Amino acid sequence: MRLKRAIRRWALTVTGFVVGLIVLGNHWVINNTEAYVYTDWALLPTNDIGLVLGTSPFTRDGEANPQFYGRIQAAIQLYQLGKVKHLIVSGANPDSTYNEPRAMWRELTKQGVPQQAITMDFAGFRTFDSITRAQAIFDVEKVTVITQRYHAYRAVFIGKKEHMQIMAYAAPGDENGIPLRQMVREWLARVRAIFDIYLLQTAPKFLGEQVPINVQ
Repeated sequence: MRLKRAIRRWALTVTGFVVGLIVLGNHWVINNTEAYVYTDWALLPTNDIGLVLGTSPFTRDGEANPQFYGRIQAAIQLYQLGKVKHLIVSGANPDSTYNEPRAMWRELTKQGVPQQAITMDFAGFRTFDSITRAQAIFDVEKVTVITQRYHAYRAVFIGKKEHMQIMAYAAPGDENGIPLRQMVREWLARVRAIFDIYLLQTAPKFLGEQVPINVQ
């Protein structure tokens, strides 16, 4: 009986520690980045480069993903308004059946963004990779990230800690709320970003030669 109580106390202590770590980590990420996440394009400073973060064009139910199309529409809007001059579309490309950058490129060009104004990054397997590769591979030090608000906090946090001049434009697509499963994943991902930067000294999965983007 005494052993069971000890195990229960230990389990509660560990659970409390983990929950506290998640809460404090998320609080830190959001507080450090909220001022750099814009919802009004008129207040958004102009940058040469916009970085569109990848997601699937489809939901788990096979429906059109509002987050994917929200990011596309926001990218088009910022490009047409002159808020960005060139777009990097960065996402996962694990096999021939799934290619986030190619899907974004198709939608952007279909809606009038010139091909020469788009660079595809096929190795953006995680938000961490997309942000750090923008700096390491494409020589980008100043960038506007385009994604939904809940996701933008983590992206900006990573960029700031990598000493980039980074801000984000909150794309539509989460007005009806984020599914709990996805939100829990984001809470955990924010904590992982802290570990990546401060403890694990994580590097992107793939690097390579620099290909600087020259914006005319």
